[in-house]
Amino acid sequence: MKYFIVAGEQSGDLHGSNLVKALLKRDNEAVIACWGGDLMQEAGARLLMHYKKTAIMGITAVVKNLGTFIRNLSLCRDQIISFRPDVLILIDFPGFNLRLAKMIKDLDQGIKIFYYISPKFWAWGEYRIKKIKKSIDRMFIIFPFEKDFYNKHGIQVEYYGNPLVDETERRFDSLPEKSEILKSLALPEKPLIALLAGSRKHEVRAILPKMISITDDLPGYQFVIAGVGNLPDDLYKIIIGDKPVKIVKDKTYEILKVADAALVASGTATLETALFNIPQVVCYKGDFLSMLIAWIMIKVKYVSLVNLLLDKEAVKELLGYSLTSRNLLRETRDILPGGAGRNQMLSDYSVIRTKLGPAGASDRIALEMINALKNRTGDKQTE
Repeated sequence: MKYFIVAGEQSGDLHGSNLVKALLKRDNEAVIACWGGDLMQEAGARLLMHYKKTAIMGITAVVKNLGTFIRNLSLCRDQIISFRPDVLILIDFPGFNLRLAKMIKDLDQGIKIFYYISPKFWAWGEYRIKKIKKSIDRMFIIFPFEKDFYNKHGIQVEYYGNPLVDETERRFDSLPEKSEILKSLALPEKPLIALLAGSRKHEVRAILPKMISITDDLPGYQFVIAGVGNLPDDLYKIIIGDKPVKIVKDKTYEILKVADAALVASGTATLETALFNIPQVVCYKGDFLSMLIAWIMIKVKYVSLVNLLLDKEAVKELLGYSLTSRNLLRETRDILPGGAGRNQMLSDYSVIRTKLGPAGASDRIALEMINALKNRTGDKQTE
């Protein structure tokens, strides 16, 4: 069968790459084209557009780049029509993907549309569920609490596991010992606090200055930024100034494995940090308009995936105006070795791993996708 996959950012590329591998393993005749990134291409998909050229995040950014956004939609639609896939698989990225889904559904060419990794409608934008009902044939979720949310809206979904469990287990087991990692990253044998400030320029500009503001108050620790390759070095260096902070790019898992604690921008990285068993403080701050809209529209008690999964504030969330140097220093000290909150946080992490279930989600989801497509002809695969 032919698959067309659309992922619009780094985390989508990661999950998409594992899905590509599983589809190729399960379907010997699979041909896969994608909008994604290097990882999906390396996994065996034909890359038609890199997410670095399409990632427009946030309301303000979309408005400023509306012409580019519309052109990208039209280009992707035309490539899908030309490729003629059996299924279009959309990975998160709702601002783009929901519009694309409607365009393809309206063409009525018999292309099935699956949504893998649900947009966070349970947090905000619940009204957009109507678009899912109209345009999406199957929804594949990656968090157990999403099942009740979609069932409430009359959309039947099943939870097959979270692919991040697969990735973190694989990477954690493949990494060498702490001393070897520190040596490979040219870092000294000194306690380490990881700084995960996000993968977008506006996030880094807003959050990283607060993170590094506490370095002088914790001289016994080295601070290391888990940088991302798609952002320029100068972006980090201008913010760092003369602070004793090192940048290490595209080695997030290595940095987490040797860290004693982490300061993490809200997003998928909060769950990755928990799966690596590293105590964390969650940080987030955006531009005024985005933060105002968020405060008005967000309908959940927490923003971090860790707290949402546990339905309690297991990790401290410093958001908007609460992200101050004073608050951040207090909460960081609380989770460092010897801190009052460290052991409880580590205990809560063990509950998360139980809730998420075992590894193998990517393969289980790929199998279910293939069966959903082959059921049209009565040909069904089994484990």
